[in-house]
Amino acid sequence: MGKTTRRTFLGSSLAAAAGAALGTAASCGGRNPMAAGPAPGFKLGLASYTFREFDLDAALAMACRVGLDRITLKDMHLPLDSSDEDIRATVEKVKAGGLVPYGCGVVYMTGEAEVDRAFGYARAAGMGIIIGVPEHGLLERAQEQVRETGILLAIHNHGPGDPRYPTPGSILDRIAGLDARIGLCLDIGHCARSGLDPSDEAARCGPRLLDVHMKDVSASAAEGGTVEVGRGVIDIPRFLKTLAGMGYRGTLAFEHEKDGRDPLAGLAESVGYVRGALAALAAKAA
Repeated sequence: MGKTTRRTFLGSSLAAAAGAALGTAASCGGRNPMAAGPAPGFKLGLASYTFREFDLDAALAMACRVGLDRITLKDMHLPLDSSDEDIRATVEKVKAGGLVPYGCGVVYMTGEAEVDRAFGYARAAGMGIIIGVPEHGLLERAQEQVRETGILLAIHNHGPGDPRYPTPGSILDRIAGLDARIGLCLDIGHCARSGLDPSDEAARCGPRLLDVHMKDVSASAAEGGTVEVGRGVIDIPRFLKTLAGMGYRGTLAFEHEKDGRDPLAGLAESVGYVRGALAALAAKAA
């Protein structure tokens, strides 16, 4: 028998607990009260990096616990060097649990081989989008892969100190004139940490907005850290209203980086806050 690591033990324990609370198979396909609620066209999902300290089984079970049925997989849950067979097996596991593995990332690309590997990985998985960070000199190669595969590339802004794409504007400047299927994954926390208003940045992105990392931060400055959505400085209702007004049809993927070893409570609070804000938005529109 292989050695049981702390991560495996914690993951197995939490998966079992979440599965027991959900019923058999911990499937998101059953009735789950947290999954209900209005949304103006866009969808709620999860960036699996939230559960970076846990194995895939635990990540899937906890996503279901909070009613999220869409997920992007980070490489600790599906390694980038996996064989096509292993990729397909993992995707089937995710689907069997009632979730849609709609994308992957964040995927860093520092050479042409890594660009090709990322798109081959996503194609084998049947994913429609890569949340990625290609080096500037690789954008043309990435565009070739987008055109060949039809897979979207959403470049992720990473805030102050990031040498490649610190702000949404730094991405828009680089992709102007490239294929329209190359756009942004707007990380609203890093927007705020850069002193930018996420609502204004979303509007600026327009049709180039392909995905969103949903979170909140403690300060509109570089030192701002992730907090539960609704407890920080971002005007979440205004952001959601902006997306609705734009006709955004992508996913809001929660990326709760706080409390990496015990993220479930904070994620649940964040999801509940956003569902409540969406319900209020829908009521006003009725």
